[in-house]
Parts: sequence; C-alpha cells; structure tokens
Amino acid sequence: MQTMNMNELEAIAARHSGILRRSVWQRFKVAFIAGGVILYLVFAWWFFSIGKVVSNANWSIAGSYLADWVSYEVRPDISIAEDGAMEITYPRFDPLGPNANPDWLKATRETVSRTAAAPAAPSAAAAAPAKSSSFSFMAPAATTAKADADAQEAIAPQVRQEEIVTQALVEMGTARTVEIMPDRVVLVRDGETVMLDLDGARDTVVATAALPDWAEQRQPGAKVVASFGMSGWVEIQADKVKVRKRFFGWENFFFDTNSAFFDKSLGEVAGLVFSGERLDPARSNLSLAWNDILYNPSWQHLDVWTKMLQTIVMAFIGTLFASMVAFPLSFIAARNILRNGFVNQLTKRFFDFQRSVDMLIWALFFTRAFGPGPLAGMSAIFFTDTGTLGKLYSEALENIDDKQREGVKSVGATPLAVQRFGVLPQVMPLFASQALYFWESNTRSATIIGAVGAGGIGLKLWEAMRTNQDWENVGYMVLLILIVVFIFDSISNALRSRLIGRRSTS
Repeated sequence: MQTMNMNELEAIAARHSGILRRSVWQRFKVAFIAGGVILYLVFAWWFFSIGKVVSNANWSIAGSYLADWVSYEVRPDISIAEDGAMEITYPRFDPLGPNANPDWLKATRETVSRTAAAPAAPSAAAAAPAKSSSFSFMAPAATTAKADADAQEAIAPQVRQEEIVTQALVEMGTARTVEIMPDRVVLVRDGETVMLDLDGARDTVVATAALPDWAEQRQPGAKVVASFGMSGWVEIQADKVKVRKRFFGWENFFFDTNSAFFDKSLGEVAGLVFSGERLDPARSNLSLAWNDILYNPSWQHLDVWTKMLQTIVMAFIGTLFASMVAFPLSFIAARNILRNGFVNQLTKRFFDFQRSVDMLIWALFFTRAFGPGPLAGMSAIFFTDTGTLGKLYSEALENIDDKQREGVKSVGATPLAVQRFGVLPQVMPLFASQALYFWESNTRSATIIGAVGAGGIGLKLWEAMRTNQDWENVGYMVLLILIVVFIFDSISNALRSRLIGRRSTS
C-alpha cells in the first residue's frame, strides 16, 4: 500500500478544504450540550421557585417526622388546677403501661386539705309532690324545716385529704430539662434558659424574655411550643403542659401493655413459653404469646400482614389476567400476523386508550364503581397493563425473524401450527420476561393505588399517616413493603435471567 506524504495531504486539504474542516457543531458540541443543560437547570430553578421552597422549608419538622419513624413517644400531660394543684396523666394506650412512673419525670407530691362542694340537693318544695292525700301528724312547716336542714347539710362543702403534685421536673436529655410549677415553667436547653409565667385566670402564657429559635409563640399570650430536637418537644398552655418525650426504637412491638408477657426480657419470655407454668389454663404459653403478637393493638401485625398479602395477590392477579388478555390481542394488533390494517389500528388504539390513563386514575374510577377494596385495585392493574403489555407484545411480534415462520409454512403446516412452531418459540421468553417485570412493578404500584381506596397495605399506610402521630407504624409498614419488593424483585430478576439465557443459547 502506497502512503501519502505530508505535502500530498496538504495539497488535498487545500483543494478540498470543506471536506476536512470540522463543522461548528463538531467543534463546540460539548460546550453546546453543557450550556443547554445549565440553561435548563436555571429555568427549572426559577420556574419551580426551588430557592424559595428551600429557604422557607421547615427542616426541623422534616427531621422530627423522620425521627418518629424509628422512635416512639411517651406523652404525659400535666394539668394545673385553679388552686395550683397539678395532676399527671398518661394516654390510655401509653407505651409504659398502667401506673407509669418513669425515672425521667420527678414529681414533688404533698398531702393537702382540699375543699370540694357536694352536688346540690333538690329543695323540699321541688321534691315534695304538689298534692298529697296522705295524712301526717307533723305540721307542714315542721316538715319543710327538717327537709331544708337536710338539704343544707347535703350541700355543705366537704374537706378531704388529697395527694397532689406541687412541682414536676422532666429530663428531656443531657442538659435539657423542663421544670413545671403552678405559676411558672422553666425550660433549659444546652445552657439556654427560658422562663414562662402562667396566668390561669387570663389564660395566657408570658415569656419573661425574648424566645430563642427553638421555642415558638405565634401570638402574645398564646401557647408556647419548645423543641428539644431528637429528645422530643413540649407544649405549654396556661393550665396544661403537654410533654412529648421521644425514645429510639419501636416500643411494645411484640407484646402490648395488656399482655401477660409485657415488659419481660427475651429470656423470661422464652422461659415462660418452653418451661413455665401456664398463664392461661385454656391454652399453652406458646399459643398465648403468638396470639398476643398477632393481635397486638398498637401494631396490628395480623391486619398489616393480611393487607400486605392482599397487595401481593392484587398485583399477581391483575398482572396475570392482563397477560392472558394481551396475549391473543397482540396477535391481532401485529401487522405481520394479521394483515388487516383496519383491525390492526383499531386494536392498537384500544391499547392506547387503556394505557393513556394512569393506573391511579383507573383505581379511582373502579373504586367508585365497585367500592373500596382489592377488586378495584385488581381491575385498575388489569386494565392498565392489558394496554401496555398488548403494545409490547405486538411490537415484539412485528420484529420476529420471518425465516423461521416461512420454514414451518414451507412444510405445509396449518396457520395455527405456523404460529405455534414458527412464532411462539421466538417471543415466549420475551413475553414471560415482560410479564414478570410488570408483576414486580405492580407490587409497588399496588401500594400507591391502595392509598386511594383500592385496598391492601396502601390503604392502611395512608390511614396511619393521616393520624400524624403513628409514624413508627408508618415506618414499620414501609420497611415491610421494601422487604417484599426486594424479595419479588430478586425472584423476578432470577426468572427473567433464566428465560433470556435459555433464549440466547437456543
């Protein structure tokens, strides 16, 4: 091969300068693309007001929500009466159980004499009948006087001895305390001190100095909400202090406060289950423990697992029926299988109609038609995936190798046999792979459509989020969904890899 020297190359370049010269796009392609991306990002920043959203966002609230996913709260309320007596109460389903007495809440108690008025008794005139035919040896005046004396004695104030709380100290963490007195609350957080005066007569809370950024009072005299970060928060009103003390973990996850196994260690529970005396004569300790776990009222494990199973079945049935319907319709839509343009286009437009509307919208429609429940969710998945799978199947059929089909036809096979032996071996691995992928995807989608009433774990997840308190239950269900999706994703990937591998080796 003869090579050209540099002079010859320069001569050719001089004669044909346009051939060897790079265009403007080729020379500045990277700069154009980078500039376009930057301009788009600037436009998106301005159009969606991202800077304003970021600056106005309350990141502390977002952090509290995320912390609530992996923690639980103990919520004592400290009420302050008009005479200064305080009372500490806990919710009905408190994680600490009945007779809670945590070491982080120190209460000073005193026994005092308190005066309480008895319920007013009806007057003699009101209690006596208007007319009476009975005869009495006592004069009417004497009878009335005796009744009035009894009534006065009944409504006389009663003095009784009561144990009351006069002061409470709540430890919210290291160097973080809340001291509660009848007329004042003192907040301490990391060296900063806030004093709040309580005026029950005027129903006002007055700060003695400017509040720091971790304490908020929206208007003068209104309640004050103080945040202690991961430790929780406190709401101070004139006659009540609400404490929300946060602890890491999921309290009472297995046994609630009503269970016989409540507040027992793993070793104690194991000892009772395998060798302890029966706690319930009607059943074994193992059966009792399992029953207490399933029907735990705080976590509702059985109901959550049942709803998760509904979601899995909803995704499986919806995808299975969609595949079964899309399979024959795809042969009608494929132009190289059924050579009828009108029927092909009509079937494809039907697929477009089904998949053009999002699955969530179809779920709302079917929920309205069938009522809330898994049937609406299955119908939404079936209807949407029939259109999507039908389109994918028909495109796969249109891209098959006609040589194999022609070879089967050349031996005199019937049209049905041509499709069976000339078409299906080429597309079945792809069909199955796509159906498996949609089954895996629908396991996630079924959670979303369940939130609009289509049943399953999504509806229960939405109910827990609406309370704005049970975020640890939300975290539990989200973790369960992630585990299930991970398992089905692994199964689907393994099956699809096996199918594609078989196809590539055949």
